[in-house]
Amino acid sequence: MPGSEGGPPQQCGGPTRRFRIQWKRKGGTNKWHVYTFIADRPIRSLKAKVRALTGRTSQQDLAAVLIRLTQIMRGWANYFKHAVAKHVFTKLDAFVWWRLIRMLRERHHWSWGDVRRRFTTPTGRWLPIAADGIELFQIASVTVSRYRYRASTIPNPWQPANPV
Repeated sequence: MPGSEGGPPQQCGGPTRRFRIQWKRKGGTNKWHVYTFIADRPIRSLKAKVRALTGRTSQQDLAAVLIRLTQIMRGWANYFKHAVAKHVFTKLDAFVWWRLIRMLRERHHWSWGDVRRRFTTPTGRWLPIAADGIELFQIASVTVSRYRYRASTIPNPWQPANPV
């Protein structure tokens, strides 16, 4: 709503504050829309879980770590895929990838050259981190489906029932 852009965003989701709802002007237009963003607390929570699984001195089997990371990230992405989340998903992908690379470098005493030799093709493309046929889940591959077009099916309490 014009005029409310200066105010704080509305929080929703009860005491856990999972989403941030905000009126914003759509880029390149003068139309205002309600956007639903992921709040900071769930992102911090997911990162804490990833950090707990991918400690540098962790001796857990890589396949077990990848299975657990996939379970956590799939559930998280499916819950938040209805928000404005594509950029957040991309950043979380990079965060998880770097955590795993640091864990593997420490575990195997790899230099950066060893990492590149292990995880790139001869043409220079990066390969996914995998162990025993289990690949790292790419959270950015989840399709974000923010809004379903409903137009006139949204009830309007201010419109008279029978227009004359």
